[in-house]
Amino acid sequence: MTSPNLRIRPAQDRDLAELIVLYGDDDLGMLREATEPDEAYLSAFEAIKNDSNHILVVGEYEDRLVATLLLSFLPGLSRHGAWRAQIEAMRVARDLRGQGLGQIMLDWSIDQARQRGCTLVQLTSDRRRSEAHRFYERAGFEPSHFGYKLFLETS
Repeated sequence: MTSPNLRIRPAQDRDLAELIVLYGDDDLGMLREATEPDEAYLSAFEAIKNDSNHILVVGEYEDRLVATLLLSFLPGLSRHGAWRAQIEAMRVARDLRGQGLGQIMLDWSIDQARQRGCTLVQLTSDRRRSEAHRFYERAGFEPSHFGYKLFLETS
């Protein structure tokens, strides 16, 4: 595949089960994702759909859902009131990685950020995803910050 014809569109309710499969389609995801939609996924999906500062998109290739990411727009006071775009949970189907689909998704996201007046695009990636790190750096992202997380217990 030299020039993938990827169609990017907002995720729809009918996509949720396939999205969960994509999230679990690697060594890390299989440990933390469920195998089918439940109340937690449904609630999060509704919250994303109802907030104009978040866009959950899917990439379709040959009538198959093969990629996804969540693009969030974050206001801030630092950097002179700059808006940022945050890319989260970017996934490409395992059998299609390395064929340009991820770059198309990133380019789309960067274009959306520019249209919304963002001054930077940021993302995080688990330290163990070395292939993803190489991909993001080839795409022009710089590992400029350390990231920290505090996991909270849920009831």
